Amino acid sequence: MNKILGIFLATFLMIVGMNGSVDAAANLKIGVILVGDETEGYTEAHIKGITEAARDLGINGNQIIWKKKVAEDSTCYETANDLAKQGCNLIISNSYGHQTFIAKAAEKNPNQTFVAVTGDFAKVSGLKNFKNAFTNVYESRYVSGVVAGMKLEELLNSGALNKTSQPESFTSAGKVKVGYIGAFNYAEVVSGYTAFYLGIKSIVPDVVMEVVYTNSWFDPDKEAVAARDLVSSGAVIIGQHADSAGSPSAIQELLKSGKICYAVGYNVDMRDAAPDAILTSATNNWKVYYKYLFAAMMNGKKIKTDWAEGYSQGAVGITALGKSCAVGTAEKVAEIESQISSGKLKIFDTNSFTVNGQRLNSAEVDLSFMDWSKNPPSVIYKGKKINAIKDGYFAESFYRSAPYFSLRIDGIIER
Repeated sequence: MNKILGIFLATFLMIVGMNGSVDAAANLKIGVILVGDETEGYTEAHIKGITEAARDLGINGNQIIWKKKVAEDSTCYETANDLAKQGCNLIISNSYGHQTFIAKAAEKNPNQTFVAVTGDFAKVSGLKNFKNAFTNVYESRYVSGVVAGMKLEELLNSGALNKTSQPESFTSAGKVKVGYIGAFNYAEVVSGYTAFYLGIKSIVPDVVMEVVYTNSWFDPDKEAVAARDLVSSGAVIIGQHADSAGSPSAIQELLKSGKICYAVGYNVDMRDAAPDAILTSATNNWKVYYKYLFAAMMNGKKIKTDWAEGYSQGAVGITALGKSCAVGTAEKVAEIESQISSGKLKIFDTNSFTVNGQRLNSAEVDLSFMDWSKNPPSVIYKGKKINAIKDGYFAESFYRSAPYFSLRIDGIIER
């Protein structure tokens, strides 16, 4: 009798629990403000992450309102307010340029939760319903740099790349040239290209890198022109913090014409655009964050003001290796990813780089939010000044989720 009663109670509690979960999911309505759409890799990754997280948690598609190609101006503020009026209790944006408008909407709508992904001033804004999130994508950029370094080492060791066959790819000091296409000179981009460079340098120490800015997150034509320009200057491998396949496509054409050059992409697998030239792409697994966020909203749990995770939580990675990758790359990648996940390998170990010839013991970072349009810049939200060097490494995304590594290290030049 007691056994039957126990089974009955267990079944009853399970049903109640399931109903509670269903009710929690049903009460969540999500508004999503996107800077692009499915045709642009960065936004495509967010759409995929949100969709997969919602599916796993039993959130129906009709509980999500999508707003795509929303400009980084007052249109964002109007869109956020409209989503609030439609009953969205969680409103997310995915572009840094949206942040000030999302914060303004959060102030106007204190009963809704607003998240500015890639934002950087939620903690100092004083708004309890305003959050920031980012991934430790610099970790996967480092790993993609290791992939590039393995290819570079193979080319050098085999003799395929040498000063006679392709002299423009070497400096007068004999260092090999690589390149990088950056969208803007934000800390996010600087952090990423530095990690990429350090990943290459861990395999091939004698390497220099040139960075070209396009001043656009998504411009296939500009990115293609920048890639051709870098290759003509001698760069053998081109990385990118830009959202199209313009650069890999251009490098594919140059490789087919006989030039020794390869590409590392961003956000999505770009092998279709550059089947011979692409080595891999650094990428984010946004599902990890969105599943955390949605579950916290459903269960009434506190949401971190700053969320940032990397390999240890599966939030970042690289896409499938291209067919031109060096032998042994997969094994090396597995080794490095394991070291990053365990904390053994610190991306910005101060023993791995110098600034003006000096190793750093300190690096002050002001976490205030500034109005850089003023001269001198004025403080909008006051934050702490911190020393980002911690236990012998630059602690990126530790004091806030958004990157703040803006050091210009030796071996990299910008133009």
